[in-house]
Amino acid sequence: MDKRLLDILCCPVSKTPVRLLGRAELGALNGAIAAGGLVTTAGNTVGERLEEGLITIDRKLVYRVADGIPVMLPEEGIATIQLHDFPTAG
Repeated sequence: MDKRLLDILCCPVSKTPVRLLGRAELGALNGAIAAGGLVTTAGNTVGERLEEGLITIDRKLVYRVADGIPVMLPEEGIATIQLHDFPTAG
């Protein structure tokens, strides 16, 4: 993802800056998606694994990146509180 774009993106709700998900974070998220236990902030089940994602720097919300385009819709956010033992970046 273009660093200039990443530098200006923020959570549409909290206005918290975002960063790319690390490998361990992405793996944990996709594991939870495969187990069928994740929902978006709108309550919809997350059914497709993420190839790439953005996370707020306070580590509370994840937004998917689809075909290189960040999907920064409030109802599409995934709260990390649903993930037990969510790893640190890396």
